[in-house]
Amino acid sequence: MRRRVMGAATAVLLLSAAAYGLVSRGPLGLRGEYRRRIAEVVTSASASMPTPVVTEADLRHLPAPVATYVRRSGAIGRPRVTVMHAFMHGRIRSGPDAPWMPFSAEQVNSFVGKRRRLFFMDATMRGLPVDVLHVYDGGHATMRARVRSLIPVVDASGPDMSRAERVTVVNDICVLAPGVLPFADAVWEEVDARRARAVFHIDGQDVHVELTFGEDGALVDFVSDDRRRADDRGTSFARQRWSTPISRTAEQHGYMLASHGEARWHAPEPEGEFAYLEFTIDTIDYTADHRAGQKVTTRPAGRRVPTP
Repeated sequence: MRRRVMGAATAVLLLSAAAYGLVSRGPLGLRGEYRRRIAEVVTSASASMPTPVVTEADLRHLPAPVATYVRRSGAIGRPRVTVMHAFMHGRIRSGPDAPWMPFSAEQVNSFVGKRRRLFFMDATMRGLPVDVLHVYDGGHATMRARVRSLIPVVDASGPDMSRAERVTVVNDICVLAPGVLPFADAVWEEVDARRARAVFHIDGQDVHVELTFGEDGALVDFVSDDRRRADDRGTSFARQRWSTPISRTAEQHGYMLASHGEARWHAPEPEGEFAYLEFTIDTIDYTADHRAGQKVTTRPAGRRVPTP
């Protein structure tokens, strides 16, 4: 009897593993949806007209520290950024006392025409694989997460989700694609030699941010009070200060860009301010690469994720 039970248990585990493999890589999984949406963005970007290069004249309306940051990034003399493709890895948690979960992620943004942000995360929670897909498409956003690609654990949408993701879209511009800043629909204010404020107008809504720069001109912090923090299931949202301090930069295809940082919630007590995300940027590319979405993230073998 014991052998039969063990055999049945083994069969169930094998069937479960097979089902996970089929769904996670198949057209019905979140990866499949990510690939389909990526194809739309890449096709649109590939069909767009050649873009002019960024010049010093394009920086005239920017506050001095922002203009210095754009120059430092290497954007001058290069074509205007219309699309971005990035890979990253790190760790994430739901609260200051929650366990860290390692993740790898792939992201594609479109900065012209219809704004899109597609972010696919491959994480591990208590030893189980979790797929997470963020979609921002022309002002509307969703976030979905599934354990083993089968069991929904988060399904967030609606105005609050869209507001939260809209701030993330602005953060992507400031942190990952500074060459877009001269052409963003934004009203700027220089605070001092190292700080600037801006109101970005994105898809009919305003996003207020403050940027802080280091002595070398690099961006060292992004702060906004307009982001909403979702609960564990993504069913309710609360407005909360959000920041992304950047600790390192690195060269990427001739650009000098952020390479390591955090995302932080400035929560009231008893939580207080805490980092819920630590990330390292592996690659950033500003071309409409036809391979985008074909190399959807998987958990990187052997990659070291720091422990708390």
